[in-house]
Amino acid sequence: MASIGQIVEQTPGRDALTRARQRAVLVPDCMVEAKRIANTVIAGWHGRRKRGIGENFWQFRPYADGESLSRIDWRRSARDDHTYVRDREWEAAHTIWLWADMSPSMMYKSTLGQVSKESRALVLMLALAEILARSGERIGCPGVMDPISARNAAERLATALMHTPLSGGLPDTKMIRGASDIVLIGDFLDSADEVMARLSPLARRGLRGHVVEIADPAEEAFPYSGRTEFTDPETGEKLVAGRAETIREDYRRAYFARRENLGESLRHLGWNFVSHRTDHLASEALVAVHMYLSGMPGRATHGGQL
Repeated sequence: MASIGQIVEQTPGRDALTRARQRAVLVPDCMVEAKRIANTVIAGWHGRRKRGIGENFWQFRPYADGESLSRIDWRRSARDDHTYVRDREWEAAHTIWLWADMSPSMMYKSTLGQVSKESRALVLMLALAEILARSGERIGCPGVMDPISARNAAERLATALMHTPLSGGLPDTKMIRGASDIVLIGDFLDSADEVMARLSPLARRGLRGHVVEIADPAEEAFPYSGRTEFTDPETGEKLVAGRAETIREDYRRAYFARRENLGESLRHLGWNFVSHRTDHLASEALVAVHMYLSGMPGRATHGGQL
């Protein structure tokens, strides 16, 4: 059968600069698309509430080591196995870190998807930067750009990405101090246990996380039949299925079980989880994440599919 999807080949180490330049060329177009999407989402938006020193209740969040015990809400903490802090609303800017995983698996695009997972992740990250910058937030990208509060923060992030491309996997977060929000965008195809082993330490440090899973529709539907060769973009390992359609249901069960386990584990951690497909509008995921950042999770539809 005809090929359903393709992967941009991983560049050898000696040609890494070529690959970095190719990605840098992609950034300006992503910035244009990000601004268009941000303008669509932000139309009619009346700003977002923030947590800090004030009189009004803002939210409950997990207690972080080193915080004052006086801030613990013991009544809320008694409901389950976690210790929670009561945050109050404030008008000051908050720091939000943005990151998009650029692992080889993110280069995938099938004939069912509108764009590659890489392109959609970059657009979402830059669109979030645009909206949050307009709200007066401090925007940073680990290892790429220190947090700044500026109206042109999205453009400055795009420029920084052209000089310091994002790497694969999760970012180095040693430079993050204090309670901040972090938005992680990727396909998260590892097992839920492996992902949580890397994310749990971030939550224990007081980071409030928002995970956006980017999926190509072919990864969900598994529309393959007949003799099909599958290639692992991370290792190059190959698997040949004589009749691919015979494993479709087993694959789909495993795929959705992984997603459900990951989402449930993140929610137990106090983090938010949004799943987004590349054949859907980018604004759907953007609205869902922005709702969570705004402290209005009840208005954010599960999966970011509004």
